[in-house]
This record gives sequence, C-alpha cells and structure tokens, in this order.
Amino acid sequence: MSTAHIIGLGKSGLAAARLLKYNGWQVTVSDRGTGDSLSQQQQLLAQDNIPVSLGHVFDPENAQHLDLLVISPGVPWDLPNLQQARRLGIETIGEMELAWRHLQTSPWLGITGTNGKTTTTALAAAIFQGAGLKAPACGNIGHAACELALSVSQNNHSLDWVVAEMSSYQIESSKTLTPQIGIWTTFTPDHLNRHKTLDNYYHIKAKLLQSSQLQILNGDDPYLRNHRQDWPNAHWTSIENDRSLTPFAAIDGDWVIIDGAKIVSIQALQMPGRHNQQNLLMAAAAARLAGIEPEAIAQAISQFRGVPHRLEVIGTWQDIRFINDSKATNYDAALVGLTSVRNPVILIAGGDPKDGDATTWLEAIQRQAAFVLLIGDAAESFAQMLDGVGYSNYKIVGTLEAAVDVSRELAQTYQAKTVLLSPACASFDQFPNFEVRGQVFRDLCERFL
Repeated sequence: MSTAHIIGLGKSGLAAARLLKYNGWQVTVSDRGTGDSLSQQQQLLAQDNIPVSLGHVFDPENAQHLDLLVISPGVPWDLPNLQQARRLGIETIGEMELAWRHLQTSPWLGITGTNGKTTTTALAAAIFQGAGLKAPACGNIGHAACELALSVSQNNHSLDWVVAEMSSYQIESSKTLTPQIGIWTTFTPDHLNRHKTLDNYYHIKAKLLQSSQLQILNGDDPYLRNHRQDWPNAHWTSIENDRSLTPFAAIDGDWVIIDGAKIVSIQALQMPGRHNQQNLLMAAAAARLAGIEPEAIAQAISQFRGVPHRLEVIGTWQDIRFINDSKATNYDAALVGLTSVRNPVILIAGGDPKDGDATTWLEAIQRQAAFVLLIGDAAESFAQMLDGVGYSNYKIVGTLEAAVDVSRELAQTYQAKTVLLSPACASFDQFPNFEVRGQVFRDLCERFL
C-alpha cells in the first residue's frame, strides 16, 4: 500500500487526506499547531482511520518510507525539513498539485494574481455555469481543490471545466499542473515575508502562465505591461483600450469588445470600481476562448452580484452604505476598495500587519476618508503612519465590534456616504480567516440595518 503524509490540517489538508484515503493510500497527518478547532478536525479524521499528530513538526529522517508528502498552502515551501525531504528523494507536492493529478482529464482555467483573482474566478465560474457547463470554482475560493476531486471520485462524474483560483503558495508547490487557460489579474508586492524578493514572487506567478496553453493578462497592470516581452502569445485585456497591446478584450464606449465582437454593455455589471471592469474583461475573455457564446456571457454578467467579503454591500442606514471588504488583506487591495466606494468614508482598518508599501493607500485615506477607526495588532503602527502624513482624524478602538459601534455616529458627524471595512491586513490576530472577520462585520451591521 502506498503511504502519504499531509502537513497542515486546514481545509486543504483535510481534503487531501480524505482524497488519498479514498483512493487506497495509507495516510497520516501532522500540524505544528494545537487548539480546539484542530482537535475537532483531528476527531473527524479519526473516524476515517486517518491518524493526526498535533503540536508535531515533521521530521524527514524518520519518514523515508513515505511515497508522497503533501503540504497545505499555508506551509512555506522552503522550510528546512521540507528541503531535506526533497533531498532525501521524498516526493513533495502541494494540495493543488494532488487535485490536478485526479482532475486532469478535465480542462482547467487557472487564475492567479496579487489582487482581483477571487472576483475573476467567481465571475468566470458564473459565466461557464450559466452556459450550462459543469464548471465548479475551487482553490482559494469555495471548495478546496482536493475536496472537488474527492466529490468527482465518489460520484463518478466528469467536469466540463475546473475553475481554480491559485495563490503563489499553491503554484510554487505544483510540479505538473498545466491549465488549458491561465489568467494573471494583477501584480504588486505581497507575501514578500515568504518569497523574499519581488523577482521570486513574479517568477512563481509566471510559472502558472508559462504552463498554460492559452494566456490572458491584464494589460492595465503596469508591472505586467512592462513585462510584455515575456508574453509574446498572450491575450491582453484593457479597459483603457490600449492599442499598443492590440487587446483581445477591451471596452469601447459602453461596450465590452472581445476579439472584435460586441459582447455586453458595461452598464450590466453591478459591481463598483474600474478594477471590476478589468476582472470582467478577463473572465469574459476566458469564456470566449473556451467557446462560450456571447449571449451566455452577457446574461451571466447581468446576473452577477459580486463575491462575499470583496466590496460586498451589507446594507444602507440613513443613506450611509455599510460595505464589507474584509478580503482586502494588503495595501493594494485596500486602496482599490477605498477608491471604489462613495466618499467621504469612515474607514475601519487594521489586523495582522503585512509587509508592503503603504504610500498610495495613505494618500487615498487623506483624500477620501473622513475618519479612520483602527483595530487589531496593526493599530499602533497604522496610527504612526497616519501621524507621519499629517492625518489626525483617527482613533484606536481595538476591536471590530467597537469600530462598528462608533461608526454610525461618526458617519453622521462627517456626513459620510460609506462605512467601509477594508483592513489592509491579514485577519489572524483576532479571527481564523478573512471570511470570519467579514461575517462578524456583517452580523454586527445587520443588528441595525
């Protein structure tokens, strides 16, 4: 019997363990963490006869019998024990690669990018499904990829497409994954605490596109456009209709134009912001390359409401919109959120801070935020940054609940149009993930909306 070990007991690790067990592997799992939620997952896997070690660091010297080592996306690829495992000849892959090995009979649409990938993935899946195709979204959105692979195995059905959102972590640990279509949404500094240099980060993202048969790139992203020589056969998109790119998908007047044909009025898109027009072009371009008819694309776009936690309108109170942008976990994503909503804005920011350049975000705060409420571990450092640019309309409130409590009064005082949760931080200081953070914000707002 083949043996496998899974490192990391998140959603991805759980799905990978179950997929391998279902396919006849002898599986063990470890996680260096402890706690109630991990203990609950441990008990779940015990019911499937999958042993789980918590508070455990994997030692490759004691695991040379292994046929396969699978790591979850949150586990750094360059940890010394993983490097040692590879040197010892233990095949080491990520959860996304494992899913690919079980789903590669279906064509894949792989979507990556610093920002915009979740909305582009959700919109692409909505278009493909609206055209009658079995094309579920997986990866960083919705189901773990191995969860989808397990469902296909158990139910013995086939998929028309796999629509997969992929982070740099998932690409880095995938060896043979080759999508039919690859999309690169944006590229700005992120995850540098993990990838060290911008060049490393770029080449990891590029790996997905290089392995894709057809490539779609956002021509309005300055970094990608400046590297156009790397992509001689790419299908470029541009809401600016940049003729120097000869865009495959563009906006001309009010119309989305793909491969020279009018597809849909841009007015049909119900999500705010120019960045969402860019996301729309990339998703629609993929649909056309997949052979989906313009009518089906237009209908799906007109019905699409957006994705949870990304500029999600929770509701309106006394003409003030409360918007959940919890997925804005870095400065660039938060900048997009802040510049996409009606101002003046009462901004709620902070959390588990990330490395990055906050300059442009701070400039947008000065222009558009009437007041900033600071939460989480980043509150003190954000306060210092705001002081540094001469912005004094802020208050450290600590928790999301405290921020929501005072936001209504502040919004009335400053005649704000929007209360926006757009943290520019990860969530791990106070919440398990950005989804829980966004759900808590939604619950707090719904008390008075």
